[in-house]
Amino acid sequence: MAKPRRKQPRVIIFTTPTCSFCKAAKRYLRARGIRFKDVDVSRDPVAARDMVRRSGQQGVPVIDIGGKIVVGFDRKRIDELLNLN
Repeated sequence: MAKPRRKQPRVIIFTTPTCSFCKAAKRYLRARGIRFKDVDVSRDPVAARDMVRRSGQQGVPVIDIGGKIVVGFDRKRIDELLNLN
């Protein structure tokens, strides 16, 4: 019998349409079946301020996984926080 999947933490990814690392991060999450909310900070100044408040960074992507912040497309840290290892 397959072991039950643990509930996935909430994932929010702050991105811009022109960011190649953002696209790669979203592809990576989709390939692993991770649901996420995509927030385009280039169109939403309130979200951009929220992202900076959470991360201290203006660069994207910033990924919020269950309240823990990953700056940039850091596969190792993403896998760690989502228990994908």
